Amino acid sequence: MYAIINISGKQYKATSGARLRVPKQDGETGTRLTFDKVLLINDGKNTKIGEPVLKGVSVTGTIIEHGRDKKILVYKKKRRKGYQRKNGHRQWFTEIEFDSIKAEKSKSVNKKVMPTDSILEEE
Repeated sequence: MYAIINISGKQYKATSGARLRVPKQDGETGTRLTFDKVLLINDGKNTKIGEPVLKGVSVTGTIIEHGRDKKILVYKKKRRKGYQRKNGHRQWFTEIEFDSIKAEKSKSVNKKVMPTDSILEEE
């Protein structure tokens, strides 16, 4: 079973027991987080897609650690002008281990279907 979830505006695939680095989240190491913005869920047989999110579905995870990624160098230069700038950046991240994916069983709703030939016959 897996789910596609939205964390800080980015989409990630979450499976039970998987570890993932996401943008920095609030909370101490060991804190449990619940993600409610689930876009898709697949249980091996059925796939449900949200419009835009699924209701009654959540993914829980535990914060393993906070840290910073490798340094990225940003270099700007304009030729023949003597303009050069060198800058470095290290992005903060949070490593999360996903514990479980919970989905409520949805009730089947009987929708009344109107016959197509009875729609707008007034022409």
